[in-house]
Amino acid sequence: MQLTALDRVARTVLALCWIVVLLEGFDLFVYSTVIPELLDDPDWQLTASEAGRIGSYATFGMLIGSLAVGTVTDWIGRRKAIIGCTVWFSVLMAACALAPNPTVFGIGRFLAGLGLGGLIPTAMPLVMEYIGEHRRGAGATWMMTGYHVGGLVVAALAIAVLPAFGWRAMFWAGALPIVVMLPLLWRYLPESVDFLLARGRTAEAEAVARRHHVDLDAARARVAAADTGEQPTRSAALRTIFGHGYLAATLLFFLASFCGLLLVYGFGTWLPELMRDSGYGLGSALSFLVVTNVGAVAGLLLTGPIADRLGTKRASAIWFLTGAVFVGLLSIRMPSALIYLAAALAGFFLFTAQVVLYAHVGYHYPTATHATALGWIAGVGRVGSVIGPALGGVLLDEGAGVWSFYVFALAGLIGAVAMALAPHSPLAPTPSHWSLRGRAGSPKPA
Repeated sequence: MQLTALDRVARTVLALCWIVVLLEGFDLFVYSTVIPELLDDPDWQLTASEAGRIGSYATFGMLIGSLAVGTVTDWIGRRKAIIGCTVWFSVLMAACALAPNPTVFGIGRFLAGLGLGGLIPTAMPLVMEYIGEHRRGAGATWMMTGYHVGGLVVAALAIAVLPAFGWRAMFWAGALPIVVMLPLLWRYLPESVDFLLARGRTAEAEAVARRHHVDLDAARARVAAADTGEQPTRSAALRTIFGHGYLAATLLFFLASFCGLLLVYGFGTWLPELMRDSGYGLGSALSFLVVTNVGAVAGLLLTGPIADRLGTKRASAIWFLTGAVFVGLLSIRMPSALIYLAAALAGFFLFTAQVVLYAHVGYHYPTATHATALGWIAGVGRVGSVIGPALGGVLLDEGAGVWSFYVFALAGLIGAVAMALAPHSPLAPTPSHWSLRGRAGSPKPA
């Protein structure tokens, strides 16, 4: 079937955003690959706790960046915000490669986090706009696979690069792709027509719509629908998610989101060093990061239909629990095939449980409050992403051994319990039994 002009533009937008998300994944996972070398560096003399705090600097920067990106986008537009975030964290990667001491390195990681935190919240709406209403789920899933492909690439590259060239070369490898990507983004990434219309920049919106074959009338209709006055104010949305019928679920979603991102960023950051601490060589320890990210990509591609079948609430609880089990199994010496299978399945469930949680928010709350609910739940989760890397460092410094795996597994167990205990949405009747058919726990959006 021949692609329409709009289909070609949509695929271009998706491909470009997928690549920048891949670079973001590379940037975040690169630190986990170099921790063993940083700890062994006689000039820096880092302890695991200090390395953990440096890992938290980037996630703290991401928290600030995700909060500030809306203001920046209102000022310069979505297209320039995506380009700016990508250039920003790439330049900071180069700065980290040149860092003369841990203090400068830590500042570089924090500043890089500012750009990393703003990228996905800006790129996702642009992809959603161009990919089309009927393909939004697939578009979001495919874009997010770039994050874990970035982790896979960085882990595979580290196995070859670290022994020969050292940890600084890994940061140079993350910085250099912007030399190619910047011209491509500037030339081919379009601005959001919806954004331009909403800001009253009608002439620019018309020019972009003509150039990229966008249905301007449909864009005007979307913007008009958003401005009908039917959407509640932010304070009204907050009263809903913290009000009668929703408060208990909101608090439990906060807890699950916190545990989920503590696992993603804490366990993800420390996995190679945890495996090295368990007696594996550096090359073998890094290979576990490759395998978990392969599992994560498979999880993102396969989980959606399964979650729709089970119901997103139930699926999220099962995913948290199963991920916790496989994290715990990594503490046990097993034959190579079994330990790598456990790592792959840990990645499959661990890195997708949070995505299923976010998907459930879209079913649990009234449509008009989705943005506020997801923003708060993701924001609380970001606190877990800051604590997770620091926690891993403390556990290693204290000689926790296999208990490090069990602490992270406990976070997954708590997330599972929180999702299991969360009451069903007032928007749908409570299911009478746990049937494997239908969308139990996943009411239709209001």
